Amino acid sequence: MTSGGEAQKDAIAVLTSGGLDSAILVADLSRQHRHVYPIYIRAALQWEAVELAYLQRFLEAVARPTLEPLVILDQPVADLYGSHWSMTGRNVPDAATPDEAVYLPGRNLLLVLKALLWCHLHGVPTLALAVLCGNPFPDASDEFFRRFADVVGAALKDRLIVIRPYGHLHKHDVLIRGRGLPLEWTFSCIRPVDGKHCGQCNKCAERRKAFADAGWTDPTAYAS
Repeated sequence: MTSGGEAQKDAIAVLTSGGLDSAILVADLSRQHRHVYPIYIRAALQWEAVELAYLQRFLEAVARPTLEPLVILDQPVADLYGSHWSMTGRNVPDAATPDEAVYLPGRNLLLVLKALLWCHLHGVPTLALAVLCGNPFPDASDEFFRRFADVVGAALKDRLIVIRPYGHLHKHDVLIRGRGLPLEWTFSCIRPVDGKHCGQCNKCAERRKAFADAGWTDPTAYAS
């Protein structure tokens, strides 16, 4: 660990869940920067054990000298979310639900704060997120991330930056950037079944559509 003032040269952190967008972003940035730190934050959500296993397999498959070991941080939310579907696995939004149904209140606040604190303590000035064009949620805009980074930086007497390299892209555009990557080891499901994508939830539907829009065969193993 370094102090906040000892910035690493050409280093960037990437907040990743191991889904299509953030996994592709990790691989993409590892071709552009000398040090890329993937950060996964566990919140004790019901799909995370499977998600993390996929992410670790993906990172092994795309390993290169510039890609640093996965950083795993904990930010449990059970005391906040209680009996929410993300904690219990019951009444999970299905393929027919709008995107708003999968919104988790305050999730970006918690994730970005934790990741920025890690960046400050390790001399990494920039945090990258795979937030895409058209994200409808109030905590996913350029303005939100800029102002939030300024607040955290002011509290730490540091200059921290949050960037959205894919902020101008849609999911099928990102998928095309991931051509040749082991996308079968990305994970986008909120109700996994026996270690596989359930094939029925809102996120699985979004994943299927992305491959269809790109004109690709979907390599995902779905439970149904």
